[in-house]
Amino acid sequence: MSADYTGVRRIGGQIAKRLAEQNDLEGAKAIQGMLRKRGVPLQASGYAEALPRDVASRLPLVEEGQWPTTPAILGGEASHAISQFIEDAKHIALLAEKGVSARLGLLLFGPPGTGKTLLAGHIAAALERPFYIARLDSLISSRLGETAKNIRGIFDFVPTRNAVLFLDEIDAVAKLRDDRHELGELKRVVNTVLQGLDSLSDDVVTIGATNHPHLLDPAIWRRFPYKAELGLPDSDVRNALWLHFLFEGNEKRNKDAQILAHVSQGLNGADIENLALAVRRRSILGKEEPSLAQIILAIRASHSGSPRLLDNREITTADKKVVASLLHETGNVSQSDIARIVGVSRQMVHRYLNEETDG
Repeated sequence: MSADYTGVRRIGGQIAKRLAEQNDLEGAKAIQGMLRKRGVPLQASGYAEALPRDVASRLPLVEEGQWPTTPAILGGEASHAISQFIEDAKHIALLAEKGVSARLGLLLFGPPGTGKTLLAGHIAAALERPFYIARLDSLISSRLGETAKNIRGIFDFVPTRNAVLFLDEIDAVAKLRDDRHELGELKRVVNTVLQGLDSLSDDVVTIGATNHPHLLDPAIWRRFPYKAELGLPDSDVRNALWLHFLFEGNEKRNKDAQILAHVSQGLNGADIENLALAVRRRSILGKEEPSLAQIILAIRASHSGSPRLLDNREITTADKKVVASLLHETGNVSQSDIARIVGVSRQMVHRYLNEETDG
């Protein structure tokens, strides 16, 4: 009646938990689903959920993210680690009952563009929990003590939400405490993060992310029992990315996706997504699909974190020689496929390659 949406969520969560304990899982899920819906009458009455805010700027310390629609494509050890984490999180009550539960803390680390935020959103979706994002680099205040206060506000906010808390850029507030330049305030901030993590119950899901794992204080590492390194995508993952983002899952284009996967070694997932979507935009607006040779030239001009978007200029003979040589160097593309991509005969491809060798 007082439009206390935070209170409704808290009490609703308690009711859902009680129903789950009584094995009424359907009822529990129904209540949790209603609590997560947007546009309910309480919001229409003018009430907005009270998110924790920075005292000085009055900006929210966390934001509620949406479950992603873009797929997260993983391979190798990271895929196994994430699957294990999700399975444990889904059965945390059973594990706790048997005395073998672990704190649901996952640390994602690796270079930019490897999908850490996207993956955290997918974990929240898999667990059917709300997704709260705290961008810790934006919590740092110039006022003494305000940074630690902001961090405490986040850890006080999350436990009653049955949510996934994503601590992005965690190295911004959890650096090594032996940094000679920031000893006093830095130690207080790191200690506040440690105390906040320790205050969470085992059923609270916390995901930390960093591009600079070497900067993290060792005590922070110990607070995250689950860890996954997200490196640059391997050939299989690159193939899956091109197939999804460029060819929209059309298996008939798998050979072309494999060729682009070979050429795009060293690019991250975000680079491949941006390049692929740029190609599709040119196809729609130009009403003509760019050639694979044009795409390969754009890939060749790209670097990890800095993709070169497609242009519509005509492919010159010099370009054709460059593409032919590049594809030949991968060792995975036949001369007949090179001829198809470049748009010349096999004999001409042979001549291009000989000229390159002689040069």
